[in-house]
Amino acid sequence: MNTVKETNFHFEGQTAFYRGKVRDVYTIADTYLAMVATDRISAFDVVLPRAIPYKGQVLNQIAAKFLKATEDIVPNWVIAVPDPSVTIGRLCQPFKVEMVVRGYLAGHAWREYQSGKREICGEPLPDGLKENDRLPQPIITPTTKATIGHDADISRAAILEQGIVSEADYRQLAAYTLALFKRGTDLAAERGLILVDTKYEFGKIDDDIFLIDEIHTPDSSRYFYADTYAQLQDEGKPQRQLSKEFVRKWLIENGFQGKEGQNIPEMTDEIVWSISERYIELFEHITGERFEYPDDTAVLERIQRNTVTALERLHPVKTG
Repeated sequence: MNTVKETNFHFEGQTAFYRGKVRDVYTIADTYLAMVATDRISAFDVVLPRAIPYKGQVLNQIAAKFLKATEDIVPNWVIAVPDPSVTIGRLCQPFKVEMVVRGYLAGHAWREYQSGKREICGEPLPDGLKENDRLPQPIITPTTKATIGHDADISRAAILEQGIVSEADYRQLAAYTLALFKRGTDLAAERGLILVDTKYEFGKIDDDIFLIDEIHTPDSSRYFYADTYAQLQDEGKPQRQLSKEFVRKWLIENGFQGKEGQNIPEMTDEIVWSISERYIELFEHITGERFEYPDDTAVLERIQRNTVTALERLHPVKTG
């Protein structure tokens, strides 16, 4: 499996390096980011031991498509996508919250609701809802951005009270979030899908807000198939979905939810390839495009070469 589990490049003009859960991020001249979408996979905020073939390419190319499709709503960080697994863009100062938006009661929100909670991040929820029911209207349920460990739910009131984001900026972030979710919902509907929930991240350059990171990917979003949604809800059956939730469910069924003392179950070749196939399925379904398998020979050399070539075009950075 010629997967990209990690990179260790050294670009000319490089001023910082950060390894996230699934991305390796290179800062160039304190002005640009070269973000490599590796094939690492995380769940419950834990990086799993095996990488998933083509996952990085899937995430990077879906994000590129939808960042382009939403740039009329809010400017984004992207300058170039020089490789299937690489995006180069502007270095922004990120807001220390993730703007999670939910249109349906699924995943984490359902688990909280099932435990008896009727409020998430300060947003009230009515009694009598079933798993995967549509909410009366989309709600924003922000989380903190943890460098290490788990992100945590946080309310708008707490964000403002703690001074994490100013009130004026939060109002703008909330407006962008709902507008992006509406666009994502419309784009998903064109492909016979329902955008259930997703998250957006934002940053600033001076006083300007930019959409950063990825959007509408299976790592950041959950999708249901629209054609069977109503019938499955009526029958009380699980929804057919395209998201990373199937990975979480497999882990839960095998006794792992990221809690202390729990062991990650063995990831066999069969499991790894089944996850890869699901990611490719989502790519083709949500984009309407056939997935193009890259040249897998010397994949790290390919990524490095394509990134260096793109960085050389960025003035005033000189990389060779």
